[in-house]
Amino acid sequence: RPLVKPKIVKKRTKKFIRHQSDRYVKIKRNWRKPRGIDNRVRRRVKGRQIRMPNTGYGSNKKTKHMLPSGFRKFLVHNVKELEVLMMSNK
Repeated sequence: RPLVKPKIVKKRTKKFIRHQSDRYVKIKRNWRKPRGIDNRVRRRVKGRQIRMPNTGYGSNKKTKHMLPSGFRKFLVHNVKELEVLMMSNK
């Protein structure tokens, strides 16, 4: 176990859904940036609008990609990488 486990805070856990994906079956839920000239989501018109992904939703650099246990995933390809990993865990 890691000596100091920082508190992992996810700024947003909900997925960003595509505008009007709840209205039409042909429009999938996967996020696509609205590009229409009159699109209210793109123009950020006041009211109950769909949130657009932007830079403010990023996670903390120290806790990004961290597992709940406090460790990070690391794929070992050879013995040398394993030795480096063992040296850093002392």
